[in-house]
Amino acid sequence: MKALVCILLLLETFVFVVQQQVDGGLNENKDSQQISSEDGRQNPPQTDTLRAEASTDSQQNCILCFSDIHAALRELTATVTEQKAINRELTATVTEQKENIRELIATVTEQKTINRALEARLMDAEKAAEQHTLLLEGLNKKNYDREIAFSTSLLQSGSGDVGPFTSDITLIYRNVFTNIGNAYNPITGIFTAPVKGVYVFTFSVYAHGQSNAASAYLMKNEKHAIVAFAQQNQGALNSSKGVVLVLEVGDVVYVRLRPNGKIQDNGNNHNTFSGYILFPLK
Repeated sequence: MKALVCILLLLETFVFVVQQQVDGGLNENKDSQQISSEDGRQNPPQTDTLRAEASTDSQQNCILCFSDIHAALRELTATVTEQKAINRELTATVTEQKENIRELIATVTEQKTINRALEARLMDAEKAAEQHTLLLEGLNKKNYDREIAFSTSLLQSGSGDVGPFTSDITLIYRNVFTNIGNAYNPITGIFTAPVKGVYVFTFSVYAHGQSNAASAYLMKNEKHAIVAFAQQNQGALNSSKGVVLVLEVGDVVYVRLRPNGKIQDNGNNHNTFSGYILFPLK
């Protein structure tokens, strides 16, 4: 557009210059004719010759001026044509880029839609997984509440006596047959209730005829619950007891050998301590 404006301005300028030169040439011709008619009477023929030469030079200059104008116009026309070709290429490039941008926008929009759908599915899957986890935890907790049981005997191997002692001691049943829920501690000999519930406990004492009694009692926390007692001068003697207790979480149950009590055990596992949950309580 700027090139066209420049061309138009140049054309106006050239037309104006040409018009001025033509008008100047006509005026000079008129003046020359008037001067010639006047000088014909006053001047010699040599003056006419000079005037004719001057007119010829003016015409030649005008022709040269037109030649320059045509050359400039041809050069400007070529420049404008080249600029138009460049503009067409740029327009085609811009159009192509716009089309590419529209395609990219469409692709991005489609991808955003896909991403939103995937995010929604992922959130649904996470919620379902969380609900499934909570359900499994609930089921596991219920199963854990119901799966509490242990069974032990006094000596892990061999045979021997335990007692007598001047004071009561906690018996440690080291041979563990079963310990579901790990509520019984074979290091301390103490059972700790993991949940509130109704529990069943049994224990037994065994010895041979002796002056010392085979005697022990089952403890709930720091209180006596039941006692097993047997005494005779000869032969085997034993006593077994069982009890049902309501325990809170953290309550402990264990067996203590009474003072001066004495028990014996061997590979037959005569002295035992067992328990299990009957049902949990809320």
